[in-house]
Amino acid sequence: MFNFNAIKAVLFDLDGVLYIGNQLIPGALAAVAQLRKAGIAVRFVTNTSTLSLDSLQQKLNRLGFNTVPEEIMSAPQATIQHLNNQPNPVCKLLLAEDVKKDFAAFDQSDTAANYVVIGDIGDQWSYQLLNEVFHCLVNGAQLIAIHKNRFWQTETGLQMDIGAFVTGLEYASNTKAMLMGKPSRHFFNIAVDALRLKPSQVLMVGDDIDADVGGAQDAGLHGILVKTGKYRETYTRLSAVDPDAVINSVADLPALLGCLSVAPQ
Repeated sequence: MFNFNAIKAVLFDLDGVLYIGNQLIPGALAAVAQLRKAGIAVRFVTNTSTLSLDSLQQKLNRLGFNTVPEEIMSAPQATIQHLNNQPNPVCKLLLAEDVKKDFAAFDQSDTAANYVVIGDIGDQWSYQLLNEVFHCLVNGAQLIAIHKNRFWQTETGLQMDIGAFVTGLEYASNTKAMLMGKPSRHFFNIAVDALRLKPSQVLMVGDDIDADVGGAQDAGLHGILVKTGKYRETYTRLSAVDPDAVINSVADLPALLGCLSVAPQ
């Protein structure tokens, strides 16, 4: 087991770890406050593509986490960084309307795009839309997936995520999507570089054993699995990923990191 006392920063997944929908995970606020008081940097990292950066910050602050934009890293923001480094990107955006605000600087086209960006669009999926994307891809557009999650936890239970649609488009067009969010090593590298720390000094806390924990470990970070959100014991047993620790919830994290001497807020 690694030395938890050597951890200088913690990356928190959001939905399923700190909250589910609009409901806080019990003890989440206190856990984050304890880590901050102990001098451990905290960052909020997410694959969600339903909320813009501004909306994410507003939600976190409304729930009581008192964040600043620099503490939040989302897969759409990683995508924007990538597109900013490309020559003349023209995008077809399959994103929620709120997230599209963050992509306003890019030219967009439904038929002449050289990048197709796929995120969460809820019930908008249809065979016609899949075919439109398929034709863009066979005509040379690059497929960018905000993430490739299999499923996610909602307030009413598990729900299928966009991974199946991305995989189907990859298969039909004989292309490979560029993955921007977790478990992409690139995503974790951006977070670690911004902290100016070594990967071994950073800990990822998530409810997805593959995307959160496995992705972090593959990038040289440590990964802790929480038994909240999308966590399912059967799925965890089938995974090849071996978490550095498994805890009941984020409320148990300060004790694991030796922060109990700090009074929670």
